[in-house]
Amino acid sequence: MKATASFTTPPATRRPPAVAGLFYPADPAALERAVAGYLAGTAPEAPTPKALIVPHAGFVYSAPVAAGAYAALAKARGSVTRVVLIGPAHRVAFRGLALPDTDAFETPLGMVPIDRDAAATLTRLPQVRLSEKAHRDEHALEVQLPFLQRVLGDFTLVPLLVGDATPAEVAEVIDALWGGPETVIVISSDLSHYLDYASARRLDARTARAIESLRPDDIGPDQACGRLPIQGLLWVAKARGLGVTTVDLRNSGDTVGPRDRVVGYGAWLLA
Repeated sequence: MKATASFTTPPATRRPPAVAGLFYPADPAALERAVAGYLAGTAPEAPTPKALIVPHAGFVYSAPVAAGAYAALAKARGSVTRVVLIGPAHRVAFRGLALPDTDAFETPLGMVPIDRDAAATLTRLPQVRLSEKAHRDEHALEVQLPFLQRVLGDFTLVPLLVGDATPAEVAEVIDALWGGPETVIVISSDLSHYLDYASARRLDARTARAIESLRPDDIGPDQACGRLPIQGLLWVAKARGLGVTTVDLRNSGDTVGPRDRVVGYGAWLLA
């Protein structure tokens, strides 16, 4: 069954998929099968999350890890109506955090409308800007959308890329959009990059311990490309008394590919 977010009228502007056919299948039916396949058999014993940390590589690499967290989020279908999706900017340098100047994000599974009221609220913060360029070719947020569409159905989106910012600036944005049970926060981040398998496992285990213990200052720049979004979330989670559950911790040498140069992936639930 096709999971889409619906409109009463077509969006005025939309951000088309940039990595469909590269990071995940471009054909809607093939994408539905792929996402359903990754989710099949993953039902972690965990409370419904308020926030998730999930990886963002090509599906063959990281989707088996991300799927466990998304399976837990499926319990919130019908109650979660807004997703705050935050990840690192890989392609464009800028100061602060960037929102897209569009009305919707498009994937092969349909349109996801932007929460324009939330976006307008955020642009009053000095660290938040509008940048179509920053979002145009970025994969970190896009690869999460097919999973979110599958598990949640209809929802609105607040997509944010983090450039040159501080964890406190990210935390302020997350806190402003925290909301209630209608809102879930999704942080998109891979872990270590291009180490050998054994070295990656050691470094990623250290990062996992920092996340589990809500110690954002223990996560260094070489430990996660989405270090700043993760740190901002952990700041807010600690202040609000949330706990962390590790769902999965692997790397590309475990999912597919050689073990001489791997990328680390982890999935966590915060509730």
